[in-house]
Amino acid sequence: MEDTFKTITVFQYTTEAEIIKGRLEAEGIEVFLTDYTTIDTNPIVSNAIGGVKLKVCAEQEAEAIAILKSISSYSLDNDGHAISCPNCQETKIELFSTIKDLKSFMAFLVGFVFGTLPFHTRYNYRCENCKTEFPIE
Repeated sequence: MEDTFKTITVFQYTTEAEIIKGRLEAEGIEVFLTDYTTIDTNPIVSNAIGGVKLKVCAEQEAEAIAILKSISSYSLDNDGHAISCPNCQETKIELFSTIKDLKSFMAFLVGFVFGTLPFHTRYNYRCENCKTEFPIE
């Protein structure tokens, strides 16, 4: 099987892998996922087992990598346009969660102590170029 399929990327969760798998299959590339059932059963073990591995046929590896590189990993607005930095106008913007206020911190602590997910998380955007952090309304 090592000679048949090559791992081209790894995802933390199955949903991300399924989206990319669908895109590659739409382009006629044979795709195979490993470890997705284990991670769907218990997402906490994702880092321990190395995430969901997306594998493609060895003959289609170069084509699949080219398609992956064509997919933008940066944030888009609701209309599908790239979000630009208010400081430098660069469009390499990433979404991240932050815990900066008391409400977010307390929700994090409660979630940590009781083993649940945080109830309140604040999201901001960060420019990869100038590191400016900003919210989008």
